[in-house]
Amino acid sequence: MLKVMHSAANSATPNSQWEDLIKLPAPNTVQWDNIKTQLDLVLLALETLTGIGSEAMLSAATDLNLESRVPDRVALWRLRQSNPLRKGQGGRKKLDVEEARSLVLIICYLAKQHQELIRRAVGLLEQMAENNREPHQAALLGDYIDAFCNTYQERMEEDEKISTDLLTSLALKLLVDLLFYSAPGGHRRLWLALIDRSTKF
Repeated sequence: MLKVMHSAANSATPNSQWEDLIKLPAPNTVQWDNIKTQLDLVLLALETLTGIGSEAMLSAATDLNLESRVPDRVALWRLRQSNPLRKGQGGRKKLDVEEARSLVLIICYLAKQHQELIRRAVGLLEQMAENNREPHQAALLGDYIDAFCNTYQERMEEDEKISTDLLTSLALKLLVDLLFYSAPGGHRRLWLALIDRSTKF
């Protein structure tokens, strides 16, 4: 099934998806910091659930003809460092609208590739809720929550201590979001969510 999804993702036309995003509203200056944070957190959820790293993200950029915008590990690291919550000042830069669109397409492409795993995790989450059990009691969800919380604490500033409960809620919310981003039209959904949530973040 994943192979079928992979070939379907490959047969999608990146140019038409890019055109879709161009037609949607662009963020205003005030929204940028929140958008940079949200994009990095969605990527964090995706990598901690699936175990993918920068290689998979760069490979997706190549498949989507986005190498000029995300050419190598350093460029990808700098884009992610633009998240104001990240530790360390080195490499932080502004994220422009084209780079943000590129990250949106990369996220949705990778979410499609891992849709089966995302569906399984969300299905488990629903089952646990129905049975009044804590999500971390399911091995897949427990591993994901632990990896998300640990990686968040490693990478983000700790000026405002964030509780494990809050981080767990964030991890599970992002997991459900990933299911929507893995579906057809996920790139439009993610872009509009970024703009909408950046006014409430």
